[in-house]
Amino acid sequence: MSELARWNLRFAEPDYIFGTAPNRFLASKADLLRRGQSALCVADGEGRNSVWLAEQGLEVHAFDFSPPAVEKAKRLAATRGVQVRHEVAGVDDWSWPQAAYDVVAAIFVQFAGPEMRARMFARMAQALKPGGLLLLEGYTPKQLEYRTGGPSQVENLYTEALLREAFRDLEILELREYEAELEEGWRHAGRSALIDLVARAQPTAR
Repeated sequence: MSELARWNLRFAEPDYIFGTAPNRFLASKADLLRRGQSALCVADGEGRNSVWLAEQGLEVHAFDFSPPAVEKAKRLAATRGVQVRHEVAGVDDWSWPQAAYDVVAAIFVQFAGPEMRARMFARMAQALKPGGLLLLEGYTPKQLEYRTGGPSQVENLYTEALLREAFRDLEILELREYEAELEEGWRHAGRSALIDLVARAQPTAR
């Protein structure tokens, strides 16, 4: 079964498998956001994070490669009464604009192996406006001990060194590894080994 087929099968579940509340790390950064800012949600899944950003008054663009996920995201936005520009696209076939967003959010985008991840991270950084913020959360290799979410391939997991190198052209404002209990639907539930990154693009055009 292909990766797309696997995710389509998961997202075909009637319930929101990661819940409808925003990711806790993303929501904790609400004070960094401003109404009217432009935001991109990478591999947004069922829309919990893009919809929350729209509720904060941001103009939000989001994409995911799974049609069932995007349909659920559209329904969630309609239910919450917000506008999000949702698109069906994958990392390698979405048309990434440069210097277009005040905020880029990438929450648990760990389907990507090292080669795709390198392309995705570079495009995420390039998509930021000067002074724009990158908000990223993922799992560390220790997550393989917990198995409460995330990929089973260790090469898809993040370390501080990996993220520091990948985003070396950005200003790292926060980068930390820690453990916490997650309650994000039934796919992310229980003790988890997490890593958070907040980084800022240089204030002048690169």
